[in-house]
Amino acid sequence: MIGSRICHDLISPIGAISNGLELMQMSGAALTPEVALISDSVENANARIRFFRVAYGMAAEQQMMGRAEIVSILKAIAQGARVSFHWGPLEDIPRVEVRLAFLALQCFETAMPYGGRISLTREADLWAISASADKLRQTPDLWSALETPGQAIDISPSEVQFALLPVLLQEAGRRISLRITEHDILLRY
Repeated sequence: MIGSRICHDLISPIGAISNGLELMQMSGAALTPEVALISDSVENANARIRFFRVAYGMAAEQQMMGRAEIVSILKAIAQGARVSFHWGPLEDIPRVEVRLAFLALQCFETAMPYGGRISLTREADLWAISASADKLRQTPDLWSALETPGQAIDISPSEVQFALLPVLLQEAGRRISLRITEHDILLRY
């Protein structure tokens, strides 16, 4: 509920800034480097808010998300980022399932500070999320917490997904299978 509230309250001012920039451009104002920087920053903030709204917001069992919306969110957060995403499922997905996948994506992003590629597939109810990178950040304690729900770990605010994901997976009756090598991660649930 907190995540939903924060996203709801931030989306309006970010939208207002975006609308203001659009009006400036329509009035013939020059696209200076400063305005371009503000525009890029607003687009990035809007993309992150959309992502966070799904990952940390409320999700009802019957609420569905279409592939186009999901891919749009992932494409927007990948803009100018080092990590690219491939969303495999073609069908509509329950929002609670997308929430789990987005939290897992954040775990993967944490391990990939130098970039890489993340791919998500789903067969029936089984998800497989894989990543490849030239170099992975090694954080074995964080990853082991995913496999052992309830394990006490020290996390920073930027790693909260490692604490939330196992709780939500346990609530959904899911267990994690994890394999990490020097360049690859495979997570199934």
